[in-house]
Amino acid sequence: MVNQLNKNLIILTGPTAVGKTDLSIKLAKLVNGEVISADSIQVYRHLDIGSAKITSEEMDGVRHHLIDVLDPKESFNIATFKAMADEAIADIYSRGKLPIITGGTGFYIQSVLYDVDFTENEDDGYRNELEALSKCKGAEYLHNMLREIDPVSADAIHANNVKRVIRALEFYHQTGQLISEHNKVESAKSSPYNFAYFVLNIDRKVLYDRIDKRVDIMLEQGLLQEVKFLKNELGLSKDLVSMQGLGYKEILRYLDGEISLEEAVYILKRDTRHFAKRQLTWFKREKDVTWVDKDLLNTENSQLEFIMSELKIRNIID
Repeated sequence: MVNQLNKNLIILTGPTAVGKTDLSIKLAKLVNGEVISADSIQVYRHLDIGSAKITSEEMDGVRHHLIDVLDPKESFNIATFKAMADEAIADIYSRGKLPIITGGTGFYIQSVLYDVDFTENEDDGYRNELEALSKCKGAEYLHNMLREIDPVSADAIHANNVKRVIRALEFYHQTGQLISEHNKVESAKSSPYNFAYFVLNIDRKVLYDRIDKRVDIMLEQGLLQEVKFLKNELGLSKDLVSMQGLGYKEILRYLDGEISLEEAVYILKRDTRHFAKRQLTWFKREKDVTWVDKDLLNTENSQLEFIMSELKIRNIID
């Protein structure tokens, strides 16, 4: 039975393709829980195959939050996620359920877990200047600007993640404070939750093989047709936040005639493997994480038994 404290929280995460979705459903059924998606692309309607979005059949009656709630032309960022996740958590508590955050975006998870402050300063036009610079001089130019003022953030943020690079530069411009220092202060906060933070992991080679196979399955399921629909019928372009996700930007480059389909698939597999590696690096830096090693706990039942025993130790369930 779930304890009645309204501050209990479960996090079930791990690198892409590690097997979070199926396990989260089974866990939710055991603890009377509901799932909050910590994914920057599954939040969008119509972006299904490329985001490996859970289907209603796979949900198997477990209520999910922050999936299919935005139009793909809308912007979505960490501050938006935090606000929506906080609202979902309050809603879940109000119905006597236990929230389970699942998904692979570690920064999103951290924002909720430690109640990170994302107070926005008034936009004075600097963001537009940076976006124009990015288009004119490229992502590396912007990344070098960031490195000059905040090398810690430059090391943590990939040059191709233009949105986060711009946010870091804009934060410094508006506040005079390095965003790396701001994040350090925020992450040092104690959590307002009584939480259990589980990270699924598996042998690296097995994980990479699973990623390659997942991309092949996406193509068989119609990823190419999905991106064609988004581009031609909905008018979505690579400039939109929604189309920056893995699986979409690569196929868009093919449809725009920049690369061959073979190159697009190669880049997608390669970059997804790199993304998984960065995810693991992030989770290794997080405090209070409990690793669930799928090489040792090699069945779902053994993984669930381990998780349930940890939840009892933390007094999250009776």
